[in-house]
Amino acid sequence: MAQLEGYYFSAALSCTFLVSCLLFSAFSRALREPYMDEIFHLPQAQRYCEGHFSLSQWDPMITTLPGLYLVSVGVVKPAIWIFGWSEHVVCSIGMLRFVNLLFSVGNFYLLYLLFRKVQPRNKAASSIQRVLSTLTLAVFPTLYFFNFLYYTEAGSMFFTLFAYLMCLYGNHKTSAFLGFCGFMFRQTNIIWAVFCAGNVIAQKLTEAWKTELQKKEDRLPPIKGPFATFRKILQFLLAYSMSFKNLSVLFHLTWPYILLGFLFCVFVVVNGGIVIGDRSSHEACLHFPQLFYFFSFTLFFSFPHLLSPGKIKTFLSLVWKRRILFFVVTLVSVFLVWKFTYAHKYLLADNRHYTFYVWKRVFQRYEIVKYLLVPAYIFAGWSIADSLKSKSVFWNLMFFICLFIVIVPQKLLEFRYFILPYVIYRLNIPLPPTSRLVCELSCYAIVNFITFYLFLNKTFQWPNSQDIQRFMW
Repeated sequence: MAQLEGYYFSAALSCTFLVSCLLFSAFSRALREPYMDEIFHLPQAQRYCEGHFSLSQWDPMITTLPGLYLVSVGVVKPAIWIFGWSEHVVCSIGMLRFVNLLFSVGNFYLLYLLFRKVQPRNKAASSIQRVLSTLTLAVFPTLYFFNFLYYTEAGSMFFTLFAYLMCLYGNHKTSAFLGFCGFMFRQTNIIWAVFCAGNVIAQKLTEAWKTELQKKEDRLPPIKGPFATFRKILQFLLAYSMSFKNLSVLFHLTWPYILLGFLFCVFVVVNGGIVIGDRSSHEACLHFPQLFYFFSFTLFFSFPHLLSPGKIKTFLSLVWKRRILFFVVTLVSVFLVWKFTYAHKYLLADNRHYTFYVWKRVFQRYEIVKYLLVPAYIFAGWSIADSLKSKSVFWNLMFFICLFIVIVPQKLLEFRYFILPYVIYRLNIPLPPTSRLVCELSCYAIVNFITFYLFLNKTFQWPNSQDIQRFMW
């Protein structure tokens, strides 16, 4: 069975890479000049490729650290000595974009290793399910599209997934170093290094919680009430954190991540903030509806696993049983939508992104729409939490805290910001049946086909501009 799974994996990876190479060729023919954010990234990488690393050569419009450019130079520069290529060829747009295609291969392999580590291997059918799950996430539309442009997504995903994998194997020093590499691609990736530390803490807390329950099972009467479990967990956490022995064990396990967190704090103090370069368009705010947008995004792309008549029936039954609780949640959600909805200037002005059309045709058409969608947000959030019930309560707590910190401060609604939390979520739900995976993969293939067709063939121009514009994520 293991050998057969290896054949499945090799076939899936080979076919995906072949299709990606064909698409890369189409992109290269259609896009001979930098497009969108590439107008900042590509010239900066080419300056690094030519050996110009001084701060005076830095483009102030770039808001991320130079991880992508440093890795790119390390990948393409040896071609000068190995193949005898000229610097003009090695540092060309096509070669730099190809670095992300190499990252996509690494991401495919890391996703497979993570599925093998995260998911239990107690069923004969799980081999094909793991390979199908890997293939599905590897061609996840929002991620897959950016494998063909010189953006930070592919590299950011690679180092974050690698750090998560090393964390699961207990190699925490390596995990923290890889987390630093991910931070060098995008500053918000520091949160996923914290998530790795949280994963270790959640594991220890789960073990201690099980022991505590066994001790108290026969001695104390059960606490009753709607918030009984919450109160018991809160009491347990308070007692656990008061033990010096427990804290010293956690510190011993997570000190590499703590050191990384300290270095991040030093960076923020020295830099005067998280964003480098142009900060005017990247101001932090409490954009609580971002959480609702992420829930909707996840429900849309994972609908074979999250949306079914049975799920809806269970949800409605739960709402009726706990109608006061859900009424309060609805009121709070409506308040958050009312007071904390923001529309970034890029969202309102840039008609090259899908989010522009979602906002214009859904949210801007009628003011009341954003409130009418609140029940759908609540269902999506409940369905996501329900799909993670196989994970411990402490793991869920760590994940949702990290999710909140990553996406809520973002003023701009941008689907790219949802990629990493979505992939981590999708890795940790139980392996779905093969039929649902095939349905999910088919939908991803259709969305990818439409996206690439529109990007490559349905170009347009802005008034008073000769530049060709294209639709994209």
